[in-house]
Amino acid sequence: MRFNAKDLALLAKRPSGCFDKEGKLKICRLVGDEKLIEPRERWCRLKGNLLFLMKNKSSEASEVVILERCWVVEFRSKTDVSIILKFQSGEPDLYLEAASKPDCEAWAVALGEANSEGLRIKIQQLRRLIMEIKEERASDEARQFLPSSQVDSLGEPQFTSIQRIANEPKLEFSLACKGLVAATRDRKLNTFIQVSVVHPAEHILTRYSSTEIVEGTRDPLFLTGVTFPPEYPIYEETKIKLTVYDVKDKSQGTVRTSVLPDHKEPRADVGRSFLGCTTFRVGDLVKSKEQQLTLTLRTSDGGKTVGTIEVNLVKMGEFEDGQMGHITTDAQDQKCALVRECTTPEGLSGKDNLPSLNAVLKNPICKLYRFPTSDNKWMRIREQMAETTLSFHVPKELINLHIKEDMRRNQELKDLGELAPHWDNMRKSVIAHCDQMLSMYQDTLAELGKHTGSSFKSSCSKGEKTLEFIPINLHLQRMHVHSPRLKDALYDVITVGAPAAHFQGFKNGGLRKLLSKFEAERRNTGYQCIYYSPENTAKAKEVLSNINHLQPLISSHADLLLNSASQHSPDSLKNSLKMLSEKTELFVHAFKDQLVRSALLALYTARPGCVIKKPAVPRNSAEEGDDLKHQDHPSQIKRQDSIPHHSEYDEEEWDRVWANVGKSLNCVIAMVDRLLEKDSSKIKEGENDPSAADCKVLHAGGDWYEQLYPLVITLKDCMGEVVTRAKQSMAFVLLQELACGLPQCLMLTLRRDIVFSQALAGLVCGFIIKLHTSLHDQGFLQQLHTVGLLVQYEGLLSTYSEEAGMLEDMAVGISDLQKVMFKVIEAKSEDFLPIITGRREHYVIEVQLPAKMFELLPQEIKEGKLLRMYPVLFNVGINEQQTLAERFGDTTLQENINQENLELLKEYYNLFTEKMPPDCLPHFQEQNDLKGLLENLHQNIQAKRRKNVEIMWLAATICRKLNGVRFTCCKSAKDRTSMSVTLEQCSILRDEHQLHKDFFIRALDCMRSRQTQGALNESDDPETGCLTDNKPTSRHFYPVALLLVSSHLLVVWLILSLALLLAKYQ
Repeated sequence: MRFNAKDLALLAKRPSGCFDKEGKLKICRLVGDEKLIEPRERWCRLKGNLLFLMKNKSSEASEVVILERCWVVEFRSKTDVSIILKFQSGEPDLYLEAASKPDCEAWAVALGEANSEGLRIKIQQLRRLIMEIKEERASDEARQFLPSSQVDSLGEPQFTSIQRIANEPKLEFSLACKGLVAATRDRKLNTFIQVSVVHPAEHILTRYSSTEIVEGTRDPLFLTGVTFPPEYPIYEETKIKLTVYDVKDKSQGTVRTSVLPDHKEPRADVGRSFLGCTTFRVGDLVKSKEQQLTLTLRTSDGGKTVGTIEVNLVKMGEFEDGQMGHITTDAQDQKCALVRECTTPEGLSGKDNLPSLNAVLKNPICKLYRFPTSDNKWMRIREQMAETTLSFHVPKELINLHIKEDMRRNQELKDLGELAPHWDNMRKSVIAHCDQMLSMYQDTLAELGKHTGSSFKSSCSKGEKTLEFIPINLHLQRMHVHSPRLKDALYDVITVGAPAAHFQGFKNGGLRKLLSKFEAERRNTGYQCIYYSPENTAKAKEVLSNINHLQPLISSHADLLLNSASQHSPDSLKNSLKMLSEKTELFVHAFKDQLVRSALLALYTARPGCVIKKPAVPRNSAEEGDDLKHQDHPSQIKRQDSIPHHSEYDEEEWDRVWANVGKSLNCVIAMVDRLLEKDSSKIKEGENDPSAADCKVLHAGGDWYEQLYPLVITLKDCMGEVVTRAKQSMAFVLLQELACGLPQCLMLTLRRDIVFSQALAGLVCGFIIKLHTSLHDQGFLQQLHTVGLLVQYEGLLSTYSEEAGMLEDMAVGISDLQKVMFKVIEAKSEDFLPIITGRREHYVIEVQLPAKMFELLPQEIKEGKLLRMYPVLFNVGINEQQTLAERFGDTTLQENINQENLELLKEYYNLFTEKMPPDCLPHFQEQNDLKGLLENLHQNIQAKRRKNVEIMWLAATICRKLNGVRFTCCKSAKDRTSMSVTLEQCSILRDEHQLHKDFFIRALDCMRSRQTQGALNESDDPETGCLTDNKPTSRHFYPVALLLVSSHLLVVWLILSLALLLAKYQ
């Protein structure tokens, strides 16, 4: 470079105020890390990008350093006061040493901003600021600050909220570009729009979401819109920045859309280049007459126009009139004209906008699409994924019930009384193990009570012991479709990881194999205990449950009977007697089982010094008749003592004890009838002599109570005798079950509880959502209480390695859901979470509804009728492990599960056709279709084809036609689940809502695109709980390859896998 020495000399001698900075510095040159000479003190003056070095302040400049193509290195040490200037040309570095640390920092800043690159950045920032100011003025945004009327008493600004329907997204809009300018004339643009938000109070630019990539056009119309959920803090004063990028390579075009400050434009060397950007104010869009804005796209310096962008406000249920839109089809490189017309089809009446549903669902992630139909109309799709609070609520309620049940069982074992030494040692061992398991349940409940954070369990936590009862990635996946010609529709799928005991592992298989093996071992082992079949142990638990439920009810009704007698109320007396009779009959019926009699004998043999007496000769009919004649008198009822320990045991004794309850009840009934008859005769006498009747009434109440009291006490005593004997006998049966399998029995119970807890949480979520969305469907409500609810699970697990064990766990857990009943009750408070009651063999889920919603239910449901569930599971492995299972392993497990559940599905269908009229099916279905689908499903299951995904599609279609609840499950509800759900959604749009055939693949890509996902944070990721640039994000928002491996690659893969396993375990 050439310089005029005289001009530089004059510039260096100008007054001190003319320089950007000046002062004393010690200076020398560096070669590597070595100083060529000792630093010498110089007076330094900085002007623009010129640094003058002078011996003193009044001397001439001895050297001029041009600050271009160089950078400043500042040492971060608190004591170091030196900086170094490094040059790209390779000339020696310049070492500068200041007198103090503040002086050093000031020189570093001044030198860093002195070069032309720093000036260029400043110019760009100023130009961008000027562009934004011009846009604000053009859209009547001349105000830089809010008026004083919008400032509260604390001086904080008050922003204008957007008026929207409750629980609906606050703001939704679609985007399209026109006339984009490419860097080169021949280049075909592959564009997407990144959406960023500037909150008016923070003034920080935050990336929010992106559209999909549209290839090969300069007029892209984006199918993915932008939606802001109800809780998002967006106001009319909020600004939205739209940035258009050209993607050089589509595979590199997926950008991270997490919430990060957008301090600078993305680099162009990551597979995309910046085209232009624009900003608009939300209030301008909302208040515009046409609800549309046409904005100019400009380069970053604000000078060049690179096209326009259209922003259209979207309201579900409305369409815009206007111009034709053009979209490049997937099948051919041609344009498809799509007319946007205004129609108003029937909406959903806001059925999902309910407080009780909000108590169950939280943190929704919404996406908006617009797809063309086959008749060139637009349909709009709102996709929502939401977490549920039931992921933790249901397991905690269930564990609490397990603790109470196990404590009750342990106490019943202790109350067995005196036993022979062998049985007593057995009891002590069982109680010790049970107490240990009870402590584990209590510890788990305590840990879950401490849990804070997200309301779901991510897949990376599936191996944590404290969370083993919690389902994995339990979410609602909802698709709301608004078509121009068809009725609005909602399609819900519950997605959840396969219910399985991941912490316990699958080395020995899952529940299906473990239970079968355990039962076989119990039959064949030489344990010194009595074998009872699983049916008998289940019956014993049922008897104990009935005792605990009916005994307090009978006692309370007996007390009400006495209270009615004391008040001399004939009507109340009749009602109390009726209730007492019904409950006592149920109580007596509960013991009509040979199991109780045989268990009493077994218990007697376990007592010390037992002697068996042969059964007595049956009494003749005359003797029985004499007993019946006198059974109504309490003095003739012989109450029995407890089971004798050291005397002969009479096997008919239980029949007499059990029959005494019925005889006592008959005495009570006879006495009430006699009292009512006398009362009616007194009333007739009172009509002739009123004064005499009044005197008799004064003493009647006391007479009734005195005559009924001894009979009621006798009934309670007889019932107590039966309860004591029955409880002991059934507890002895449970003792045999536990003793024959310690500790495997308790570990299997724990594993089954874990799997059932995960399955139940999903079922409760699915039932509540289905009830809310179908509350106005009278046909569904009739089906619900007449037939029950079909619950269809779609499994995508392989039958290879650990996933085979998961499938076994899942099959048992879903089968156990048959013992669950639902009951709908009216909520008495603002807490709408479901209430769980029952025991391991039978659970009742009480779903609470607000009063207004409860009134919409049929009378049968309002009266508390229990609603049955019909769970079915169909599984088809689709990953590379299933390829191994089909080639080298065994698929019998999958085939058996599908065949068994096909029979259950047929059973439900037959029950449905018997009890329900044909018009209760959805409006677009016919009964003949179901028969054909069932037959087709049967044929596909029998065909035993590899990876026959037709089974999944047929089962899902049948479920929707039968108003069922849909579940989709894989190992962690991630890759395979996402592929299945998005494919099902697009297939529904094609088959039911006339999605244009050329846009099926593009619609599928939009739903699976990671790039279009909204702003996420750690807790929003159902997959891993965290975001990474290299790993796909959550659920159905990304595609994943379903690997099909050739036979040669399989061999190589197996060899490498074996080598890795050997290396791992050596």
